Amino acid sequence: MDKPSPAEVLRFMAREEAFEHTLQAHPALARADLASLLENAARIYAAREEAALDKARAAAPAPEQPAPAARPVRKVPVGAHKRLRVYSDGAARGNPGPAGAGAVIVAPDGEIIERLGRFLGNNTNNYAEYMGLLIGLERAHELGAREVEVLADSQLMIRQLGGSYKVKAENLRPLYLEALALLRGFDAVKLVHVPREQNKDADEMSNRAIDERM
Repeated sequence: MDKPSPAEVLRFMAREEAFEHTLQAHPALARADLASLLENAARIYAAREEAALDKARAAAPAPEQPAPAARPVRKVPVGAHKRLRVYSDGAARGNPGPAGAGAVIVAPDGEIIERLGRFLGNNTNNYAEYMGLLIGLERAHELGAREVEVLADSQLMIRQLGGSYKVKAENLRPLYLEALALLRGFDAVKLVHVPREQNKDADEMSNRAIDERM
């Protein structure tokens, strides 16, 4: 059995650990606070792991026939598009099981700017759906978008973000709050629930993230 990464361990603890001793020692803390702390730490470790992988890939000889890029489809100057569409999706094989997040950034003229994928270790489908949205929104911010249209086939996530559904799962709440914070950073936001067949590109990226351990 492969040894889990620090990020995977921290995310498992955020979902599963009861935290009784910590909460007894620090009564001012809530379980959601501890879960959020672990999730933030997991993100830091994941970023370090990704940077190390990028460095290793850069040092490795180029393959004879490179695989299709999971990052930029074409180089886009920051601020080139003030309005972007973000298609997002998540997949979990087993729910929970091996999970991946996917997002596709699309220009107003319909041209795909970027495809994104991230492997999430063992996790749930709803967790992966939120992570797909987060990586898409983060990239839209980096590209300088001021308006964003979010399109996802997760009705639960879209309605939670729109305020018509409550977030009951504790492991989703930190992701929900982070998504709201990112959405508030845009001047205009539109949330759209789309059928799965209209979200095939983001679905493909979420499954590639699992298959290729992006």
